[in-house]
Amino acid sequence: MNVREAIAEILKREGISVLTGYPVNDVIEEAAVAGIRPVVVRQERTGLHMADAISRVTSGRTIGVFAMQHGPGTENAYGGIAQAYSESVPILVMPAGYPRRLAYVDPNYHAARNMASISKSAEPLTSAAEVPHVLRRAFTRLRSGRGGPALVEIPIDLWHDEVPEPLDYRPTRRVRYGPDPADVRRAAALLAEADRPVIYAGQGVHYAEAWSQLRELAELLAAPVTTSLEGKSAFPEDHPLALGSGGLAVPKPVRHFLDASDVIFGIGCSFTETAYGTQLPLDKRVVHATLDPTHLNNHLPAEACLLGDAALTLDALLDELRGRDHRDPGPVAARIAEVRQEWLAGWLPELTSDERPLSPYRVLWDLQHTVDRDNTIITHDAGSPRDQLSPFWTSTTPLSYLGWGKTTQLGYGLGLAMGAKLARPDKLCVNVWGDAAIGFTGMDFETAVRERIPILSVLLNNHSMAIELSRMPVSTERYRATDISGDYAALARALGGHGERVTEPADIVPAIRRGIAATEAGQPALLEFMTSKETRVSSYPRE
Repeated sequence: MNVREAIAEILKREGISVLTGYPVNDVIEEAAVAGIRPVVVRQERTGLHMADAISRVTSGRTIGVFAMQHGPGTENAYGGIAQAYSESVPILVMPAGYPRRLAYVDPNYHAARNMASISKSAEPLTSAAEVPHVLRRAFTRLRSGRGGPALVEIPIDLWHDEVPEPLDYRPTRRVRYGPDPADVRRAAALLAEADRPVIYAGQGVHYAEAWSQLRELAELLAAPVTTSLEGKSAFPEDHPLALGSGGLAVPKPVRHFLDASDVIFGIGCSFTETAYGTQLPLDKRVVHATLDPTHLNNHLPAEACLLGDAALTLDALLDELRGRDHRDPGPVAARIAEVRQEWLAGWLPELTSDERPLSPYRVLWDLQHTVDRDNTIITHDAGSPRDQLSPFWTSTTPLSYLGWGKTTQLGYGLGLAMGAKLARPDKLCVNVWGDAAIGFTGMDFETAVRERIPILSVLLNNHSMAIELSRMPVSTERYRATDISGDYAALARALGGHGERVTEPADIVPAIRRGIAATEAGQPALLEFMTSKETRVSSYPRE
């Protein structure tokens, strides 16, 4: 058994059924020989985004894997790996590497060295005998602790070297750890004594699959729940205690209840300060439960700290709190409904607008009320699509929304939707993007067609980099620097997909239904909605 055969066998033992990649990397061909489906993309970044989504929508139980060529292929992959690192997503990245004798010769690109800062671990293979040990370390790190890419670089002079047989490799298992009981008691007391607690849930709840425990805790404390963009859908947003999720744009209930709270309980989140996350008040008592100790007391000082898996942490807290008096959630739920109704009333004219060009808010509002949300996985792209979708989309089931935002790479959403569809073929998988984002990764719509990945792609086309208009007034007026254009529905048809351009409000819903029907028939669909240069977002200052 040579190196490439051993790697393919290890991937099979680890439960990998899909490998995304861009040739030439011998793992791609050997995976196919072993019965693992290779999905070849148009550019490396999209393939990494697909692997990213596979890990996300399975709560890390299935690890997304990407392989690419040494040299330029690996260099092109940097952005996708950095994105996964910023969002703490566990993916296995296997770049080919220069022959060992040339690996450190300038200017050859050495992935394990140059990508160490954007990886949870980065290790080159140095001999065939080390294959099972290096892969075992990588998968152990991927399955346990805080997520992030694990990179294994494979020098091309190793492919045909023989690995000792029989192959000594057993699949790795997830290892969990929980908080100190004394810390649990301290946190439980603080939450029980709070008059106006608010729960802030992050994506750690998704990876721990702790959705039922989160709901039980919220109902026990009568505590409103908000989430980070990455954690959106961890709590059903049609629940009376749901505030919605916040990023750069937030629903008004999020801002109102965070600012009115006396204790904030963060679970499965980092509380990392970012321009694309909810701005948290700094004058509150904080209980912080996270998997990574480097997140504790980082930007938000915590009065009680709980270190460990979100499910184990919530189980421990619930054991401490169940014997105490339960609060009546009625008054809190009524106040949430009141604030939400007031907020939505102010936005309904935009959400239901009959203006031409179309309001992007009308498009997304109609989309939400046309799809089966319980059977849909949706994601957004950077900028306006993120900020126009996230406050108003009501996620009802876990992992039905792939939110993100820390590095805001344009073009990310397309690969996420395709990866989600590969992992969850029974779901309608939707990406929402703009005419700037499609310029980055749009040719990979052909990948969806060629690889038979029937996603629904919703494009908001305003012929402009609208979010940049206020920052580039002279550039725009004098040189039209923010103008962009294209007939993207025609592009989708030319690439073999279903493509429609929509200009009339009355045609929005029928077009969405035709797009869904196309995906159900196995054809990727791109719906291009001609929209206004809308720059308003649901943003509220701290009270």
